[in-house]
Amino acid sequence: MINKPTPTFRAASSFFLLLLVHLSFLKVVISKEERENYIVLLEGEGAAFNGGSQIAFPANAALRETARNHSAVIRTEMVKSHDQFLMNNLESGSYKKLYSFHHLVNAFALHTTPSQVEKINKAKGVRLIEKDRCMKLMTTYTPQFLGLPTGPWSKGGKSRAGEGVVIGIVDTGIYPFHRSFTNHPFDPYCSDLPRFTGTCDTGPFFPIGSCNGKIVSARFFSAGALAVMPLNASRDYLSPFDASGHGSHVAAVAAGNSDVPVIVDGFNYGSASGMAPRARIAVYKAIYPDVGTLVDVVAAIDQAVSDGVDVMTLSIGPDETPQDTLTFLSVLDIILLLAQRAGVFVVQAAGNKGPSPSTLVSFSPWIMTVAASSTDRTYSATLVLGNGLQLQGVGLSELAGFNISISPPWNMFIKLPLIFGHPTGPTLGNGFLKYRLVFAKDAAKVNNSTLADECQEPKALQEGLVRGSIVVCNFSSGFYRRTSTLDAILATTKSLGAMGFVFAANPTYGDFVAEPITFSIPGIMIPSVSSVEALMQYYAEKTVRNEKGVVLNYGAQASIVEGRRAKYGDEAPVVSSFSSRGPDIIDAHLSLADVLKPDILAPGHQVWSAWSPTSAIGSILTGYNFALLSGTSMACPHVAGIAALLKHSYPSWSPSMIASAMITTASKNDNKGKPIMAAQSPFANEYQPATPFDFGGGLINAAAALHPGLVVNSGFEDYISFLCSLPNVNQETVRTATGRACNNSKRFPSDLNIPSITISALVGNITVQRTFKNVENRTETYLCSVLPPEGVEIRVFPTSFTIDTQLTQDLKMELKATKLLDAFSFGEILLTGSLDHIVRIPLSVFPVSLT
Repeated sequence: MINKPTPTFRAASSFFLLLLVHLSFLKVVISKEERENYIVLLEGEGAAFNGGSQIAFPANAALRETARNHSAVIRTEMVKSHDQFLMNNLESGSYKKLYSFHHLVNAFALHTTPSQVEKINKAKGVRLIEKDRCMKLMTTYTPQFLGLPTGPWSKGGKSRAGEGVVIGIVDTGIYPFHRSFTNHPFDPYCSDLPRFTGTCDTGPFFPIGSCNGKIVSARFFSAGALAVMPLNASRDYLSPFDASGHGSHVAAVAAGNSDVPVIVDGFNYGSASGMAPRARIAVYKAIYPDVGTLVDVVAAIDQAVSDGVDVMTLSIGPDETPQDTLTFLSVLDIILLLAQRAGVFVVQAAGNKGPSPSTLVSFSPWIMTVAASSTDRTYSATLVLGNGLQLQGVGLSELAGFNISISPPWNMFIKLPLIFGHPTGPTLGNGFLKYRLVFAKDAAKVNNSTLADECQEPKALQEGLVRGSIVVCNFSSGFYRRTSTLDAILATTKSLGAMGFVFAANPTYGDFVAEPITFSIPGIMIPSVSSVEALMQYYAEKTVRNEKGVVLNYGAQASIVEGRRAKYGDEAPVVSSFSSRGPDIIDAHLSLADVLKPDILAPGHQVWSAWSPTSAIGSILTGYNFALLSGTSMACPHVAGIAALLKHSYPSWSPSMIASAMITTASKNDNKGKPIMAAQSPFANEYQPATPFDFGGGLINAAAALHPGLVVNSGFEDYISFLCSLPNVNQETVRTATGRACNNSKRFPSDLNIPSITISALVGNITVQRTFKNVENRTETYLCSVLPPEGVEIRVFPTSFTIDTQLTQDLKMELKATKLLDAFSFGEILLTGSLDHIVRIPLSVFPVSLT
């Protein structure tokens, strides 16, 4: 017999059923919410600063091991506390913990929904929560251009430059088999790096032994990427292997081995060397071909500092400005502040969103932000038309036609019977073999086909017309919408047997940007509309058409002349048009900051460096061991490598001292002795004199930075005081982000002891102070002079001073607005030493009120 439930039991059963329904409803709601990655900062410090000070790594091996064990215990306890926190505050299955950050900061990352984040946001001990952001990727000649052979390399030789310094590369990984990263068989790297504790992960294409002495550590971080999207197993390798090429390029610029031959398609472009050829490389892969997340980048940074890197380079940055916090208080910037506190010199690319103002992705004064410039080396190719007209373009490829006054290689003679035997074979004129010239739109199988006009598909073109010809492909709507690619042009023309191709600008869309690219068949890009119009006129004159416009006879001919030989002597550097510009900003509303950004200028235009032959970026670079690239990504590791040279020479210098030495000794003039110019348009030759918002202190001068005379120095507490002095800042917000209270705020942000002065709104007058330290081994007397910005009167106290070695001198500068302006004006304070040291302090001032 089955008893009926009592009323009390029925009520309990009903409640239980309602609870089940409620929980089911919650699960439905949670499942419908989109899960995202979040970083959660908790109260308390990371293992590096446990007890309020960084754990030291003494010279004594036993004491060093004790310190490491102590740090490991703290990290283990911290991971357990993160797990317990999540178990106490969130439902099982509603989240996935991605990382515990425990060295620089007490924090963790998780993948969950906004409603779950709201729960933990109210929990005790939570300081800050930030949603994940997408992260983007931002030589043979540059050492000579920067004066390294006769400067820093001259003492001890470049084979010793950077010895014992470890550079951390947070990027896309590394191609470990490249000659730029091999160990020297006759001069191997020693294994003794007392402060460094990194390890080597293995995985696809990264076998045991990939860390070889030159590469001292290699790690990969993928939890954030895996949480937001399924990775492509054919390219998003879960190992430190570089499936992109970008990370290898960056690593070799900073610390690649010296004298590595750059040979591409059998042509020798010279010998490559990193800035610090003897420095070690520690790899932290956090960006994949298909995705990059802030979560993985923060994990990489935390690990790099824990391992003990000396310098860290970030040729990556956020895709957007932080939307709900100050730029200086984003998780990324706070993590980098803590890295600086731990003694790591951090370098970051300025970004590639120039030339518009306030387009930087690197904001904070504790980060060295690098802008990009050209060198005086250029590559240009030439299209020679049948009438003798020569049109300049860009393209690194072999000849399509050759000058008969120069004896060609024997393999060219072997090919000659086949060339002349072709029914559309070349003719000889003006010293060059010339081939039939065909516009792709005339070779289309279907009239007015964009795929044909842009050479995007072989099936859209008539093979009989393309084979043996130089085909002209048009920059049309597909390229404007970025759905068409140069890769497709190359594949199409190769498969149809073209002798070469021309990628021509379109008058409808205007000029386009063209960078030298290695082509496996003769090719040239002509980005200038005026040059293309001359080409079109010649083609029209030589092409016979019927009344319907159908071509009856192709009479135009051309040859593509060698574009692989470099030319030297152009005015340089010039700030690249793509390089992001200042002024620096405080928030997403573009409120201006009293901080100069970028800090420094370095070569970032057309830089040769190592590449991964399996590159997933594009088929044009697939199979190559070197690539010629442009971007602030390329400029950034130049500065990282030079920082390693300074760290090697002055191990006790703080990161801010290294930055000061670079900024105050940088050059404001080009190789012709003229003021450095800045490109103002990616499409036209428009230039203006560069300002500190273009290049910071100027072009980095490695030799001068080794002997700066005076430096300024700022530490962690100085940066906290700076943050607390920001206009309209909530001091609790600073404490929440940094874990430090605002006990000693500066009067103004411009009082931060950095080697520049920026005042975004000068009202009446203001007095700022800088404290200089003599880092030379002799007493020196300095005279102070001023080149005042327009609308500003400046007085310096004292006007001269004598300073003994390793002592400091305060300098007060009174700035008074004398004229209202509608923009910043620029100047400098110059400290000229009796021992020939020159210290430059850039000035950027916006006078907005006289009283």
